Amino acid sequence: MINLNKHLNKIINFHSKKSISKSFKYPLLDDAFSNEDIIKGIEVILKKKITMGDITKKFEYEFAKFMNVKYALMVNSGSSANLLAAFALVNPKKKNFLKWGDEFLIQSLCWSTSLWPLIQAGLRPKFIDVNLENFNISEEHFYRSLTKKTKAAMIVHVLGSCSNIKKISQVLKRKNIFLIEDTCESLGSKYKSRYLGTYGDFGTYSFYYSHQITAGEGGMIVCNDKKDFEIINSLRAHGWDRNLNKTKENQRSFNFINSGFNVRPLDISAAIGMNQFKRLNTFKKIRNDNKNKIINSLRKSSIWKDQLYFLDHSKDLEPSWFGLPILINKNFSKKKKKYLELLNKNNIETRPILSGNFMNQKSIQLYNLNPKKIEYKNSQDIEDRGFFIGLHTKPLTTKKLDILVKNLLLIDKIN
Repeated sequence: MINLNKHLNKIINFHSKKSISKSFKYPLLDDAFSNEDIIKGIEVILKKKITMGDITKKFEYEFAKFMNVKYALMVNSGSSANLLAAFALVNPKKKNFLKWGDEFLIQSLCWSTSLWPLIQAGLRPKFIDVNLENFNISEEHFYRSLTKKTKAAMIVHVLGSCSNIKKISQVLKRKNIFLIEDTCESLGSKYKSRYLGTYGDFGTYSFYYSHQITAGEGGMIVCNDKKDFEIINSLRAHGWDRNLNKTKENQRSFNFINSGFNVRPLDISAAIGMNQFKRLNTFKKIRNDNKNKIINSLRKSSIWKDQLYFLDHSKDLEPSWFGLPILINKNFSKKKKKYLELLNKNNIETRPILSGNFMNQKSIQLYNLNPKKIEYKNSQDIEDRGFFIGLHTKPLTTKKLDILVKNLLLIDKIN
């Protein structure tokens, strides 16, 4: 009789040799899945019930328990988590729901689907610059921008870091302003011993390939209010009341009690994601260790002369790093384009920090969202000088570390 797991491991190992990441000496994330992750997904396929079901519910339960929140709802992406959070704020079932044209605050260094769901829900953005210490929202500018018109805030936690979200949440709560925390890049980070994403009305997370854990795709949205949970549960699937009333009759019904989307996940994604979730703290430690190895090795180099700057974080933050954000020294900033071209040519995979200064995106012009042409100097500085590289979930080998450090210091040799 064939040992199925042994047979599956053989197949997985054979196909893993053809991994795309092998084309990079230092990819954004190397070998994200364990064989056990893949086997968990295969087991779902073999049961022939791959759509959202019991495994998704189990993952939601485990996630909520770990994050110390009352409710967690899985969706097909972090972007969809933001979508549900945005449309929950304007939903007539929500107490004091927001109206068309109400103002929300968001940082100018952000991701596309942090911004657009709120605009698609009919809300009007007011952009806030970030700081250069941790690339997160500038608290000074944020508090100064709060007015009677402000009805909500979307705070994006950048690459595992954050500003003082505890104080921000307290100020917003006193003013009855809704708060969404986009934690898609910061799963597992804690501020003052509390997980990011749990301070606001909603917290959103992503399980995309290169993130802290991955299900290939997938995301989660958390909250502590039962009514909020019922709204997002219904919005997730067509506006049904299924899963809200657990009678057998209700599970077969077509009662549309709200507006809705279809952003349900697959049980395959839930199975893989839940298996990875067990290793979140292990991944968190390894990524942090790798970050320290890279920075220390660069600074110990005989040719180190502060060519690069690495963001700092407060003592109150226990970070779960997504990547290693880097700012090029101003003396070398004009070399950035050639430098990144050289790194990518040498198979060191790089990315911009989020979307850079989002004010430069063509979609902002298309919808005329910055009519006064306001400048966001720090966001622009980060776009002009910033980039990030991945942090892997396996300890860096000396060989790979040496290759990376050698390439990162090539900026000196660019004319």
